[in-house]
Amino acid sequence: MLHDILYTQLDPMTMTWCATAKVRASHCDIKKTTTCLAAPQIAYNQRQQQRAGVRLLLQALLKRLDIVDRLDESNFPYRLTHSQYYVCFSHTNCNNKNATRMLNDIEKSDIPYVKVAVVISRHRASGIDIEVNAVKWQVAKRFYHPKELAILQALPMIQRNSAIRWLWQIKESFIKIHQYTLAQGLGMDYSAIIYDLLNQPIETLPLLTLTDDKTNYQISVISSQQTVIVY
Repeated sequence: MLHDILYTQLDPMTMTWCATAKVRASHCDIKKTTTCLAAPQIAYNQRQQQRAGVRLLLQALLKRLDIVDRLDESNFPYRLTHSQYYVCFSHTNCNNKNATRMLNDIEKSDIPYVKVAVVISRHRASGIDIEVNAVKWQVAKRFYHPKELAILQALPMIQRNSAIRWLWQIKESFIKIHQYTLAQGLGMDYSAIIYDLLNQPIETLPLLTLTDDKTNYQISVISSQQTVIVY
């Protein structure tokens, strides 16, 4: 079920690791189960696939690290029962529009997939976000902090688009750490790190790690895996 698993050690001192993978269903199974299903049902099936996928990826990561443990999902943030590692999941989004696109892909004989990600850390709650789609400027203008928008507005479009997406993923990661509401988390001010992001060749670096002095968290960007981790 999991394909193209990639493991990354982020911090050996705190035993912070992340993993990403693709989750595919066989073409025959998808075609058979979606023949008579409406888009909402397809989306529901995809969400179940994502839920199973992130947990399979966690088990693969624990096996890689020789950790025998199980996930405690009774409270946020999630933790491992015995070792008490903090755990956070992410996956690419699924909605009715995407489900309809998935059905169109099936008819074209393509095999659709979603991406899943997990981070574990012994130190403290961590956040992770994997994102394959661009974040529109109109969305940023609705939710982002005024200081961020002032900087973004002045950037060339290519730089602005990159910064908007990386900021979105950073915000999503902090939302998972602190359990902010979506509007609250997206409205937080991370303007101080925009130029740090833009001054680095993110697209070519295998791993970029910055320190957010305001929160004292580390922020890692793995561009090739379209993933941001805050720990």
